Amino acid sequence: MNTRAEYIWLDGYKPTASLRSKTKVITGPVSSLADVPEWGFDGSSTMQAEGHSSDCLLKPVAQRKDPLRGEHDVLVMCEVLNPDGTPHESNARAHLRSVVKKFASEEPWFGIEQEYTLYDGERPLGFPIAGGYPGPQGPYYCAVGAEKVMGRSLVEDHLDACLDAGISISGINAEVMPGQWEFQVGALGPLDVSDELWMARWLLERIGEEYGLSVSYAPKPVSGDWNGAGCHTNFSTKAMREDGGFAVVEKACKKMEAKHAEHIKVYGAGNEARLTGRHETCSINEFRYGVSDRGASIRIPIFTVKYNKGYLEDRRPAANIDPYKVTARIIETVCG
Repeated sequence: MNTRAEYIWLDGYKPTASLRSKTKVITGPVSSLADVPEWGFDGSSTMQAEGHSSDCLLKPVAQRKDPLRGEHDVLVMCEVLNPDGTPHESNARAHLRSVVKKFASEEPWFGIEQEYTLYDGERPLGFPIAGGYPGPQGPYYCAVGAEKVMGRSLVEDHLDACLDAGISISGINAEVMPGQWEFQVGALGPLDVSDELWMARWLLERIGEEYGLSVSYAPKPVSGDWNGAGCHTNFSTKAMREDGGFAVVEKACKKMEAKHAEHIKVYGAGNEARLTGRHETCSINEFRYGVSDRGASIRIPIFTVKYNKGYLEDRRPAANIDPYKVTARIIETVCG
């Protein structure tokens, strides 16, 4: 029996990395990561090496079922290493590993809400083919009906694929702008939630190929009176989830306020076009937290107050974040 293993990694493009992947046929079954060998690739074609010394290594770090191929095939998330086995400079996961180890006793959990926009060629799905704009926002969020919802078949296929893969997807919904959707992953530890978010993104873009549709994670896909696309990041520690945790949540918010500028640096390229203080955002130049406030930097859910414990929602991250960087930054700020 042969196993097809799809090796997935992040390239070295800046300011926003893209997904890359290639297939290795492995003789025999794959029952764990130990059965998936390291592999190489041409880093000069991914902005990760020079042509005269182009080899980079792929180190398997997470494995899930491949829902698009055979029953025994797998998706393999990889870290990029230099030829000597050290982490490549583009490898943000390596830093997150060290952060997780340092603050393991805090037991951080994350749930990430990934917004994205489907495109048919150069236009967002649902925008008029002849140009111009659809009707104003209002009827599209969590809507039903062909005149209000676009791309549902792809979105449902993606949900099924994530569930079949064993990814901890916890929901989907149509978003405020036509052609815009969201899926949620978690709650999980920082490494697992980040690995699964990248694999879920890979599946979304791969299934999009079958529909002839592309996926944009641009923070502000359409200028003007249209919502941007974020990656709201829900976070808690063990102390936040215990009785009396609301006070710990408030303390965390104050710590994040002091490090606002440092967070914004890793919260997505082009995020200034989204964080304007309009369309359910707080200005990029301001920090504010509040209960049930979707116009704040940090929203504290009403149930966190009601039960005096729970989590916070960081609404600043853009749709195009690298979750390895964002989860590491939040843990370092709150737990440090």
